[in-house]
Amino acid sequence: MKQKEFNIPFSGLKQGKHNFNYQIDNTFFDSFGYDEFNAANINLDVVLHKTSTMLEVDMEASGTVNVNCDITSEPFDQPVNADLHLVVKFGEEYNDEDIEILILPHREHELNIAQYVYEMLVLAVPQKRIHPGIEDGTLKSEVLDRLKELQPKEKRSNKEENDPRWDELKKLLTDK
Repeated sequence: MKQKEFNIPFSGLKQGKHNFNYQIDNTFFDSFGYDEFNAANINLDVVLHKTSTMLEVDMEASGTVNVNCDITSEPFDQPVNADLHLVVKFGEEYNDEDIEILILPHREHELNIAQYVYEMLVLAVPQKRIHPGIEDGTLKSEVLDRLKELQPKEKRSNKEENDPRWDELKKLLTDK
């Protein structure tokens, strides 16, 4: 889905560096049909370096996304920090097969970075989302209490009684 606020009209810009700033909230992810985040508050800084033959786009994002913990389903704010470097060249036809190089047709006059921002931010969130209160022991939850009740009480030892037949076979392996 094209998002007009992420269109950068580069044709009217002078050569050199140009800064753009975006505030990203959950409506951005909703427009892509992505509903894994409860809320989002991310600041995106984009630096566009225009030269006569190409564009270089540096994106840096920092902020938080509110996600549910994979263990307790408790919501928490997950810090997000991500960056992406993109080189835009001009050619005969559109080509985005390379991750870091985008080829735009010569007739184009603007660049839409929404898809790159979306992928960068979704990939910046860890796959396993664990509430920080679990790791430091400060989270009080019914789910955690129930998990502690259900965990095994005794630890099994690896000292199983040996079968003498296996012992004889093991001797054959070491006799080589």
